[in-house]
Amino acid sequence: MIVVTTETVPGYRIVEVKGIARGGVVMATHLGRDILAGLRNLVGGEVKEYTEMMAQAREIALQRLIQSAEEMGANAIVGMRFMTSNVGQRMAEVYAFGTAVVIEPE
Repeated sequence: MIVVTTETVPGYRIVEVKGIARGGVVMATHLGRDILAGLRNLVGGEVKEYTEMMAQAREIALQRLIQSAEEMGANAIVGMRFMTSNVGQRMAEVYAFGTAVVIEPE
């Protein structure tokens, strides 16, 4: 599966548009991670526990996006984007979306 943020894939042409593909996940923090993050907040700097959690959430959302496109019969996704939002005090949603397409070499 080719996934790009651009509207086209160099060297390929879009022969069919399948529709919008999407994948998302809601990740919650846990007490241990929050305690470590709170300690890091006292001294400043990157909160690595949250950075790692959000990287994991993006990977899950991306894999679900790819699965959605595959189920539609696509072999590529163009215009892929991530979106994040807070769902609660200790939860964040990461959502990946793009246009599922069938491409072939030019």
